[in-house]
Amino acid sequence: MSGTLEQKQQLVRCIRMLERAGIMDYNGHGSIRLDGGRMLINIGSCQRSRVTPHDICTIDFDGNVIEGNGKPPLEFHLHAGVYKARDDVEAVIHCHPNWSTILSTAGVEYLPVYAQGSLVYPLPVLDSPDSINNVDMATRLTDVLGDRPAAVMKAHGAVTTGKSIVDAFVLLNYLEENAERQYMAAQIGTPYAFSESELALCREKLWTPSLFQRTWDHFSAKLDEGV
Repeated sequence: MSGTLEQKQQLVRCIRMLERAGIMDYNGHGSIRLDGGRMLINIGSCQRSRVTPHDICTIDFDGNVIEGNGKPPLEFHLHAGVYKARDDVEAVIHCHPNWSTILSTAGVEYLPVYAQGSLVYPLPVLDSPDSINNVDMATRLTDVLGDRPAAVMKAHGAVTTGKSIVDAFVLLNYLEENAERQYMAAQIGTPYAFSESELALCREKLWTPSLFQRTWDHFSAKLDEGV
């Protein structure tokens, strides 16, 4: 099989929630790893605000379409590169969120100023705004990403990973919320960055499946209510 309908629906919900939250624009893509060197990913031409399971294709890590009604995004290399480099990753999201991209454009280090935002700190930075649309760029990204759950590309966007699409979605929301708070705090003073002991406490308390699911459910309910 080329991915279950349930997996496709979950990926669709993820993309639509990100678009509704203003984190994903007319570009951006999410994927879920399948067995046999394949993945589910939204087609490049779909409307992110109206994506449906019909807009999800199955491709191999070389970008060949196995099943689907369109072509994958040009940056499928980003997803394939992460899956090849990281056996622990089962889902990847890439888009161009405002606040974290503003920080990287300005050359400002991402600081842990918000408890949930500490989960992606330290946040690696790829020192290039180029699209990850070839193997070489994908390798540069995965080298920078290392074993971290997220990274940003300077003046370009962000990538989050997870053991599920829920994880990747939640971490992207946390990253953006933290970046916005950091930016806003910097307008009136020097943002307070959490200490090492505070970071450790945040990770211990907040990196739990139940809290990740609660965050997903919060945005999912808003999507259903049209908020």
